Amino acid sequence: MPIDRAEWESYFDESGHILKSQEFVSSQILERGLDPSVRSEAWKFLTGYYSWQTTHDERATVESMRRKNYESLCNMCDKIQPLLETEHREFLEVRNIIKSDVQRLYVRDAQGNAMLDKSQLEKILLLNYVCNVEAEYQRGFHEMLLLFRLLVEEEHEIYWLFQFFLQKTENSCILNIGVEKNLRMLKRLIAIMDPAFSRHLERKGQVVQSLFPWFSLFFQRVFKSFDDVWRLWEVFLIGKPCRNFQVIVAYTMLQMVRDQILQEDMSGDDILLLCNNLIDLEADVLISKACATYKLLMKHQEKVPQELQEFFNQPEQ
Repeated sequence: MPIDRAEWESYFDESGHILKSQEFVSSQILERGLDPSVRSEAWKFLTGYYSWQTTHDERATVESMRRKNYESLCNMCDKIQPLLETEHREFLEVRNIIKSDVQRLYVRDAQGNAMLDKSQLEKILLLNYVCNVEAEYQRGFHEMLLLFRLLVEEEHEIYWLFQFFLQKTENSCILNIGVEKNLRMLKRLIAIMDPAFSRHLERKGQVVQSLFPWFSLFFQRVFKSFDDVWRLWEVFLIGKPCRNFQVIVAYTMLQMVRDQILQEDMSGDDILLLCNNLIDLEADVLISKACATYKLLMKHQEKVPQELQEFFNQPEQ
């Protein structure tokens, strides 16, 4: 069973000091996951929004600081926006793309009532673009941000959790930063773990490189529910069982369709279609299989080339 509210609260004393080690909490999250009732609070620790060493009072101070810093960023953005509109044509293009992306989101409950304010998402995405030169804006951010909005309600919380999530996962879902690295590592991992499959994929063109949506959306579209997406993302946040676990996850998904690809001698386009049809997966099952893949890789650590040694380095906490 996942960590529920009662168990989560037992990890802290009356002042809010954590009683368990971060290693213990991370291991429990990897094995069992978080109950939805504690996820919004726990993610503030996992992302670094809160330090694990803080008390209730200290976290209240941090909360106030986060809010004020967000308001300052918003004020700054408002002041420079007229300049950006006149001097940078790209700004107007990105703003229009963000608006178009957000408007396409379906955010109504079972009764057809609007669940959230789309203009809020637009505002946060535009601020993220202005303040984050490296990451810029990429298609799919609106879908990712939606999950943060469903996780927490306050505008500053949504913004900072998204920022810290990107940082904690080493920008692994950013096209011009982490995604290219992930694809290179995935290609090398297939060559090491499954040479026959690797040779087959090589003969079919740029198959592995075309799997970039898995990483750029951080596997958001392969699961049955948002809970499954959060379940996998919190594993990425704790950095267990290894760094760059998203590459192991992608390799594990490819192994699910490996035999069919080889038996039917599929073309590159058919392989991609098959991979794109990997949907309605269960996060716990995928995580378990990916952990088994990592254990197998660990047995042959001495044979792993230097560019894949990152799998055996623990990420910074």
